[in-house]
Amino acid sequence: MAKEEKSVTIINSVSELHRMLKLPPPKNTLISLINHKDEVPQDQTVERLVLNFYQICIKRNFKGQFKYGRNYYDFDKGTMTFSAPQQVISVDQGDEKDNEGWSLLFHPDLIRNYPLGKNIKNYGFFSYEVNEALHLSDDEEQLIEGLVSNIVTEYESRIDNLSADVIVSNLELLLNYCNRFYSRQFITRKMANNDVLTRFEMALNKHFEDDAITGLPTVHSLASEMGISSSYLSDMLRTLTGQNTQHHIHEKLIEKAKENLATTNLSVSEIAFKLGFEYPQSFSKLFKSKMDITPLEYRQSYS
Repeated sequence: MAKEEKSVTIINSVSELHRMLKLPPPKNTLISLINHKDEVPQDQTVERLVLNFYQICIKRNFKGQFKYGRNYYDFDKGTMTFSAPQQVISVDQGDEKDNEGWSLLFHPDLIRNYPLGKNIKNYGFFSYEVNEALHLSDDEEQLIEGLVSNIVTEYESRIDNLSADVIVSNLELLLNYCNRFYSRQFITRKMANNDVLTRFEMALNKHFEDDAITGLPTVHSLASEMGISSSYLSDMLRTLTGQNTQHHIHEKLIEKAKENLATTNLSVSEIAFKLGFEYPQSFSKLFKSKMDITPLEYRQSYS
Protein backbone atom coordinates (compact mmCIF):
# COMPACT_ATOMS: atom_id res chain seq x y z
CA MET A 1 0.00 0.00 0.00
CA ALA A 2 1.45 3.33 -1.08
CA LYS A 3 2.33 5.80 1.64
CA GLU A 4 0.07 8.83 1.62
CA GLU A 5 1.89 11.95 0.49
CA LYS A 6 1.38 14.92 2.75
CA SER A 7 0.21 18.09 1.06
CA VAL A 8 2.43 21.15 0.98
CA THR A 9 1.19 24.34 2.63
CA ILE A 10 2.57 27.54 1.14
CA ILE A 11 2.98 30.45 3.59
CA ASN A 12 3.57 33.74 1.82
CA SER A 13 3.88 36.15 4.73
CA VAL A 14 5.00 36.40 8.35
CA SER A 15 1.44 37.31 9.34
CA GLU A 16 0.08 34.21 7.64
CA LEU A 17 2.43 31.96 9.63
CA HIS A 18 1.37 33.66 12.87
CA ARG A 19 -2.25 32.87 12.03
CA MET A 20 -1.44 29.25 11.23
CA LEU A 21 0.37 28.85 14.57
CA LYS A 22 -2.52 30.62 16.36
CA LEU A 23 -0.25 33.40 17.57
CA PRO A 24 -1.11 37.10 17.96
CA PRO A 25 -0.46 39.23 14.86
CA PRO A 26 3.21 40.28 14.47
CA LYS A 27 4.22 43.78 15.60
CA ASN A 28 5.99 44.19 12.27
CA THR A 29 4.59 42.41 9.21
CA LEU A 30 8.06 42.01 7.64
CA ILE A 31 9.98 40.58 10.60
CA SER A 32 9.04 38.66 13.73
CA LEU A 33 10.54 36.48 16.44
CA ILE A 34 8.49 33.40 17.37
CA ASN A 35 9.14 31.62 20.64
CA HIS A 36 8.44 27.95 19.92
CA LYS A 37 6.98 27.37 23.37
CA ASP A 38 4.17 29.77 22.40
CA GLU A 39 3.12 27.68 19.40
CA VAL A 40 -0.19 25.84 19.57
CA PRO A 41 0.19 22.15 18.54
CA GLN A 42 -1.15 21.48 15.06
CA ASP A 43 -3.65 18.77 14.18
CA GLN A 44 -1.23 17.11 11.74
CA THR A 45 1.72 15.12 13.08
CA VAL A 46 3.69 15.96 9.93
CA GLU A 47 3.49 19.35 8.27
CA ARG A 48 5.25 20.19 5.01
CA LEU A 49 5.65 23.91 4.55
CA VAL A 50 7.06 26.25 1.93
CA LEU A 51 7.87 29.57 3.58
CA ASN A 52 8.27 32.43 1.14
CA PHE A 53 10.52 34.32 3.52
CA TYR A 54 13.76 33.71 5.42
CA GLN A 55 13.97 31.79 8.69
CA ILE A 56 16.79 31.68 11.24
CA CYS A 57 16.05 29.07 13.87
CA ILE A 58 17.46 27.84 17.17
CA LYS A 59 15.91 24.69 18.67
CA ARG A 60 16.76 22.95 21.92
CA ASN A 61 15.42 19.76 23.55
CA PHE A 62 13.20 19.05 20.56
CA LYS A 63 11.12 15.88 20.89
CA GLY A 64 10.63 14.24 17.53
CA GLN A 65 12.41 14.98 14.28
CA PHE A 66 12.89 17.96 12.01
CA LYS A 67 13.29 17.36 8.29
CA TYR A 68 14.88 19.86 5.94
CA GLY A 69 15.70 18.79 2.39
CA ARG A 70 16.59 15.08 2.43
CA ASN A 71 17.73 14.72 6.03
CA TYR A 72 16.24 14.38 9.51
CA TYR A 73 18.00 15.98 12.44
CA ASP A 74 17.75 15.55 16.21
CA PHE A 75 17.92 18.86 18.10
CA ASP A 76 18.77 17.43 21.52
CA LYS A 77 21.68 19.79 22.20
CA GLY A 78 20.44 22.86 20.37
CA THR A 79 21.63 24.06 16.99
CA MET A 80 21.05 26.91 14.56
CA THR A 81 19.58 26.40 11.09
CA PHE A 82 18.72 28.70 8.21
CA SER A 83 16.23 28.49 5.36
CA ALA A 84 15.54 30.73 2.37
CA PRO A 85 12.26 31.39 0.55
CA GLN A 86 10.67 28.51 -1.40
CA GLN A 87 12.44 25.70 0.46
CA VAL A 88 10.34 22.80 1.74
CA ILE A 89 10.41 22.24 5.52
CA SER A 90 8.82 19.24 7.24
CA VAL A 91 8.33 18.77 10.97
CA ASP A 92 7.46 15.51 12.69
CA GLN A 93 6.52 16.47 16.24
CA GLY A 94 6.15 12.92 17.60
CA ASP A 95 4.11 12.10 20.68
CA GLU A 96 5.72 14.69 22.93
CA LYS A 97 6.67 18.25 22.25
CA ASP A 98 9.17 20.18 24.30
CA ASN A 99 9.92 22.85 21.76
CA GLU A 100 12.48 25.14 23.29
CA GLY A 101 13.97 27.81 21.04
CA TRP A 102 12.94 30.49 18.60
CA SER A 103 12.63 31.41 14.93
CA LEU A 104 13.47 34.81 13.49
CA LEU A 105 11.41 35.31 10.34
CA PHE A 106 11.96 38.11 7.83
CA HIS A 107 10.43 38.78 4.44
CA PRO A 108 12.61 39.62 1.40
CA ASP A 109 10.80 42.99 1.16
CA LEU A 110 12.47 44.04 4.43
CA ILE A 111 15.94 44.02 2.84
CA ARG A 112 15.03 44.64 -0.80
CA ASN A 113 16.20 48.28 -0.86
CA TYR A 114 19.37 47.61 1.13
CA PRO A 115 22.73 46.15 0.00
CA LEU A 116 21.81 43.05 2.05
CA GLY A 117 19.00 42.40 -0.44
CA LYS A 118 21.62 41.62 -3.10
CA ASN A 119 24.31 40.23 -0.80
CA ILE A 120 22.16 37.72 1.08
CA LYS A 121 22.79 35.17 -1.66
CA ASN A 122 26.44 35.15 -0.53
CA TYR A 123 25.46 33.61 2.81
CA GLY A 124 25.67 30.01 1.66
CA PHE A 125 24.27 28.57 4.89
CA PHE A 126 20.73 29.50 3.77
CA SER A 127 20.96 26.52 1.41
CA TYR A 128 22.69 24.06 3.75
CA GLU A 129 21.00 20.80 4.71
CA VAL A 130 19.69 20.70 8.27
CA ASN A 131 22.32 18.12 9.29
CA GLU A 132 24.89 20.82 8.43
CA ALA A 133 23.52 23.04 11.20
CA LEU A 134 25.62 25.54 13.13
CA HIS A 135 26.58 24.37 16.63
CA LEU A 136 27.11 27.42 18.81
CA SER A 137 29.31 27.73 21.89
CA ASP A 138 27.73 29.36 24.94
CA ASP A 139 29.52 32.66 24.20
CA GLU A 140 28.48 32.57 20.55
CA GLU A 141 24.86 31.85 21.43
CA GLN A 142 24.87 34.73 23.92
CA LEU A 143 26.12 37.10 21.22
CA ILE A 144 23.45 35.89 18.77
CA GLU A 145 20.74 36.24 21.41
CA GLY A 146 21.88 39.83 22.05
CA LEU A 147 21.60 40.81 18.38
CA VAL A 148 18.18 39.18 18.09
CA SER A 149 17.09 41.03 21.23
CA ASN A 150 18.19 44.32 19.62
CA ILE A 151 16.05 43.56 16.57
CA VAL A 152 12.99 42.67 18.65
CA THR A 153 13.37 45.78 20.83
CA GLU A 154 13.58 47.92 17.71
CA TYR A 155 10.45 46.63 16.00
CA GLU A 156 8.43 46.46 19.23
CA SER A 157 9.18 49.86 20.74
CA ARG A 158 10.52 52.24 18.12
CA ILE A 159 8.75 53.16 14.90
CA ASP A 160 10.46 55.98 13.03
CA ASN A 161 12.21 56.59 9.73
CA LEU A 162 15.38 54.89 10.99
CA SER A 163 13.77 51.73 12.41
CA ALA A 164 14.26 49.67 9.26
CA ASP A 165 17.89 50.82 8.97
CA VAL A 166 18.65 49.71 12.54
CA ILE A 167 16.84 46.37 12.11
CA VAL A 168 18.61 45.54 8.84
CA SER A 169 22.01 46.60 10.27
CA ASN A 170 21.57 44.24 13.21
CA LEU A 171 20.35 41.50 10.90
CA GLU A 172 23.38 41.85 8.64
CA LEU A 173 25.69 41.83 11.66
CA LEU A 174 24.01 38.64 12.88
CA LEU A 175 24.56 36.94 9.51
CA ASN A 176 28.21 38.03 9.45
CA TYR A 177 28.76 36.52 12.88
CA CYS A 178 27.12 33.30 11.70
CA ASN A 179 29.59 33.24 8.79
CA ARG A 180 32.43 33.60 11.29
CA PHE A 181 31.04 30.87 13.53
CA TYR A 182 30.66 28.48 10.59
CA SER A 183 34.31 29.12 9.65
CA ARG A 184 35.24 28.25 13.22
CA GLN A 185 33.12 25.10 13.03
CA PHE A 186 34.78 23.97 9.79
CA ILE A 187 38.17 24.26 11.51
CA THR A 188 37.35 22.88 14.96
CA ARG A 189 35.43 19.85 13.72
CA LYS A 190 38.55 18.56 11.98
CA MET A 191 37.84 14.85 12.22
CA ALA A 192 34.40 15.14 10.60
CA ASN A 193 35.63 17.57 7.96
CA ASN A 194 38.69 15.47 7.12
CA ASP A 195 36.24 12.65 6.49
CA VAL A 196 34.32 14.93 4.11
CA LEU A 197 37.55 15.84 2.31
CA THR A 198 38.40 12.16 1.93
CA ARG A 199 34.93 11.32 0.61
CA PHE A 200 35.11 14.27 -1.80
CA GLU A 201 38.42 13.00 -3.20
CA MET A 202 36.97 9.50 -3.52
CA ALA A 203 33.86 10.80 -5.31
CA LEU A 204 36.02 12.81 -7.71
CA ASN A 205 38.29 9.85 -8.43
CA LYS A 206 35.29 7.57 -8.90
CA HIS A 207 33.90 9.92 -11.55
CA PHE A 208 37.04 9.63 -13.67
CA GLU A 209 37.33 5.87 -13.16
CA ASP A 210 33.96 5.42 -14.87
CA ASP A 211 34.51 3.96 -18.35
CA ALA A 212 31.42 5.76 -19.65
CA ILE A 213 31.80 9.37 -18.49
CA THR A 214 28.80 11.31 -19.77
CA GLY A 215 29.86 14.82 -18.75
CA LEU A 216 32.00 16.91 -16.48
CA PRO A 217 31.74 16.48 -12.73
CA THR A 218 29.73 19.28 -11.14
CA VAL A 219 29.62 20.71 -7.64
CA HIS A 220 26.00 19.57 -7.36
CA SER A 221 26.59 16.00 -8.59
CA LEU A 222 29.56 15.42 -6.27
CA ALA A 223 27.81 16.93 -3.23
CA SER A 224 24.68 14.89 -3.98
CA GLU A 225 26.71 11.68 -4.13
CA MET A 226 28.26 12.57 -0.76
CA GLY A 227 24.86 13.36 0.76
CA ILE A 228 25.63 16.99 1.63
CA SER A 229 24.62 20.33 0.13
CA SER A 230 26.76 21.92 -2.59
CA SER A 231 26.94 25.20 -0.65
CA TYR A 232 28.23 23.48 2.50
CA LEU A 233 30.81 21.52 0.49
CA SER A 234 32.14 24.64 -1.26
CA ASP A 235 32.22 26.74 1.91
CA MET A 236 33.97 24.01 3.89
CA LEU A 237 36.59 23.44 1.17
CA ARG A 238 37.16 27.19 0.87
CA THR A 239 37.73 27.50 4.63
CA LEU A 240 39.99 24.45 4.94
CA THR A 241 41.93 24.67 1.67
CA GLY A 242 41.49 28.24 0.47
CA GLN A 243 39.79 27.02 -2.72
CA ASN A 244 36.17 26.22 -3.56
CA THR A 245 34.79 23.00 -5.04
CA GLN A 246 35.01 24.19 -8.65
CA HIS A 247 38.73 24.90 -8.25
CA HIS A 248 39.32 21.35 -6.93
CA ILE A 249 37.35 19.90 -9.87
CA HIS A 250 39.48 21.87 -12.33
CA GLU A 251 42.68 20.73 -10.59
CA LYS A 252 41.61 17.09 -10.96
CA LEU A 253 40.67 17.63 -14.62
CA ILE A 254 44.10 19.09 -15.36
CA GLU A 255 45.82 16.26 -13.47
CA LYS A 256 43.93 13.66 -15.55
CA ALA A 257 44.55 15.61 -18.76
CA LYS A 258 48.32 15.75 -18.12
CA GLU A 259 48.34 12.03 -17.41
CA ASN A 260 46.60 11.26 -20.72
CA LEU A 261 48.74 13.68 -22.71
CA ALA A 262 51.97 12.20 -21.34
CA THR A 263 51.12 8.49 -21.40
CA THR A 264 48.71 7.89 -24.31
CA ASN A 265 48.52 8.54 -28.04
CA LEU A 266 44.97 9.87 -27.83
CA SER A 267 44.35 13.11 -29.70
CA VAL A 268 43.51 16.27 -27.78
CA SER A 269 39.91 15.94 -28.92
CA GLU A 270 39.73 12.31 -27.77
CA ILE A 271 41.14 13.26 -24.36
CA ALA A 272 38.62 16.10 -24.07
CA PHE A 273 35.70 13.76 -24.76
CA LYS A 274 37.15 11.09 -22.45
CA LEU A 275 37.24 13.62 -19.58
CA GLY A 276 33.62 14.64 -20.20
CA PHE A 277 34.01 17.86 -22.20
CA GLU A 278 31.36 18.46 -24.83
CA TYR A 279 33.68 20.61 -26.95
CA PRO A 280 37.47 20.14 -27.32
CA GLN A 281 37.88 23.93 -27.49
CA SER A 282 36.56 24.22 -23.93
CA PHE A 283 39.11 21.67 -22.74
CA SER A 284 41.98 23.46 -24.48
CA LYS A 285 40.89 26.83 -23.07
CA LEU A 286 40.75 25.49 -19.49
CA PHE A 287 44.09 23.71 -19.86
CA LYS A 288 45.86 26.81 -21.13
CA SER A 289 44.32 29.01 -18.43
CA LYS A 290 45.72 26.65 -15.77
CA MET A 291 49.06 25.66 -17.34
CA ASP A 292 49.91 28.71 -19.54
CA ILE A 293 50.56 26.34 -22.46
CA THR A 294 48.26 24.42 -24.81
CA PRO A 295 47.66 20.67 -24.47
CA LEU A 296 49.78 20.04 -27.59
CA GLU A 297 52.64 22.13 -26.22
CA TYR A 298 52.48 20.14 -23.00
CA ARG A 299 52.62 16.85 -24.93
CA GLN A 300 55.55 18.07 -27.04
CA SER A 301 57.49 18.79 -23.87
CA TYR A 302 57.49 15.03 -23.21
CA SER A 303 58.65 14.05 -26.68
